[in-house]
Amino acid sequence: MESQNLKKEGGDQGGLRLVADSKGGVEAPELEKQFVNFMFFRVHPEWRKLNPDTKSIFKSEFQSVFDKFRDDFLLYSYSLVGFDSKADIMFWRIGTSLDLIQDMTAKLYRTSLGSYFEIADNYLAVTKRMMFVADRADDRFHIVAGDKKYHFVYPCAKHSDWYQKSGDERDAMIEENFMVGKKFQNIRIHMTHAFGFSEQEYVISFETDEPKDFLALAEELRETPASKLTLRGMPVYTCRQRPLMECLDALG
Repeated sequence: MESQNLKKEGGDQGGLRLVADSKGGVEAPELEKQFVNFMFFRVHPEWRKLNPDTKSIFKSEFQSVFDKFRDDFLLYSYSLVGFDSKADIMFWRIGTSLDLIQDMTAKLYRTSLGSYFEIADNYLAVTKRMMFVADRADDRFHIVAGDKKYHFVYPCAKHSDWYQKSGDERDAMIEENFMVGKKFQNIRIHMTHAFGFSEQEYVISFETDEPKDFLALAEELRETPASKLTLRGMPVYTCRQRPLMECLDALG
């Protein structure tokens, strides 16, 4: 499912793109590799027993801390309420500092609402050959990112057979996946590398406004040779992007 990893520059010209590192004779601004974090929380049942006024105060405090980091990250919030039993809310953070990811998380935990949060899953990855960049490469903060309603997050790892194949064979299989993904123009596919951070090797995610199209893409990708070498049994999360306060209100 690494279909976007070989996407050539010049494909999708709008919004958030995955593009190759600059090579060749043309000088371009140097882009830092970016850390990508998908952090999933579930709320403790005791939260729902609090009175509405207390919950309102706690949510406002949480929102205030969250918003202080908007200049440091590309930062998006998603609700999983009604979609998943493992988690209730997800934060998607893209930035250049691991320290800031830790600092933000610690400060959110220290809020009153944070004391009711438990981590369901936490995936850390890094851009490698591809980057989250703006159409103006010197300004990554003026991007249309996270503009789709739904986000499907898929951590994955490969069978050992994958690494026994030559680099050309692996590239050909990834290219085949890319051609499948290219048929679904309304799905934006992101691939980041997690090997070394966790047992996962990649974190692949899919943004779309139409979940049915993602299901159709997943069915087609399941039959490709590259996908047959992907380990099964890892969680897939279905997330709906909403403003943070709407995500918090959905907790009950």
